[in-house]
Amino acid sequence: MSPEAAMRRALAQARRALGRSFPNPPVGAVVYRGDRVLGRGYTRPAGGPHAEIVALDQALRRHGENLVRGASLAVTLEPCCHVGRTGPCADRVAAAGLCAVYLGHVDPHPAVSGRGIRRLRRAGIATDVGILENECREQHRGFLSVCARGRPFVTLKLASSLDGRIATAGGESRWITGESARAVVHRLRACVDAIAVGSATVLADDPELTARRGQRVVHRPVRVLVDSRLRVPTSARLYRIEEAPAWILCARDASAARRRSVASTGARLFEIPARGGHLDLRRALVALGRAGLTEILVDGGGGLGAALLRRRLVDEIHWFVSPKLIGADGRPALGPLGLKKLANGPELTEIRIRRLADDVHIHGRLRDAREGPNVGELAKFSRKR
Repeated sequence: MSPEAAMRRALAQARRALGRSFPNPPVGAVVYRGDRVLGRGYTRPAGGPHAEIVALDQALRRHGENLVRGASLAVTLEPCCHVGRTGPCADRVAAAGLCAVYLGHVDPHPAVSGRGIRRLRRAGIATDVGILENECREQHRGFLSVCARGRPFVTLKLASSLDGRIATAGGESRWITGESARAVVHRLRACVDAIAVGSATVLADDPELTARRGQRVVHRPVRVLVDSRLRVPTSARLYRIEEAPAWILCARDASAARRRSVASTGARLFEIPARGGHLDLRRALVALGRAGLTEILVDGGGGLGAALLRRRLVDEIHWFVSPKLIGADGRPALGPLGLKKLANGPELTEIRIRRLADDVHIHGRLRDAREGPNVGELAKFSRKR
């Protein structure tokens, strides 16, 4: 088996960890000998074993030390070499007696950053870095975003009529898009650490914010509510903590009584500085990154989406467009962007368009998404890993 073929298998494993491994990256690994796969694995939830350890343990359990010794390992990210919630993976890999390790890319985290590779080479293991590197970096994009920019990778999902409306003037919005488009949205939800919504969306729809396949819930991401004044009552479904964590972003001067009410539910409260009556969303994202989130799907609220776009804090957009027409009296999909010149508007690149039954799915990256502040101090993040 070629290193590239092994890495594709490792990437298939890694995708099983999406949305479930934060604050660690969703890594995949495969132990193989010739064309025979001995073990495979993906990073488990925080505190659990990393991908290469899962793959090694499976290989040893099924085939024994003699067959594993001299085998090869493909792993989408450089093995860690420090003590966090788990021990150093590079030491375990070195002790297994492998002959070669193929890596997707170097881990940019300051606690690793090439040290794992040097540890393997000192043990006499041949290492090759950059196998399917672009695909591996895309797999780890949330983790890389936190390391490089101090904030999670942000995806904005919008669904609208052909004329850019999300509801009639009376507020009716279900369903603008069809079943095929909604199924894709749930697949997007299944791959993220958290789903973020604005208070207006929760007050209007009281969403559950889960990922479903048919009638079955397959993932319960962290539910992030942006509610500067804590307007949403704690009776909302989002506050059912036994189903999934609820993280609430509010202004520092929000009512003390409401803050106590939210705290009594078990929800995690983040007090964020406000600017002009609105939360500083850049600081909010940095706070969420420090708390461990790496990928966030913003799935509700034309006002929240527009606010993030105004600050250039959206990395990609999935826009689902139905063939319906609602008219100018309907509610717009996006709030105001405050544009004075057309050239200053957010612009998509790497655009992909596909048809989903009667709907159209437009996916693209934002050309000029901004970084968070320079967060060189990743001390809290380092300890979690």
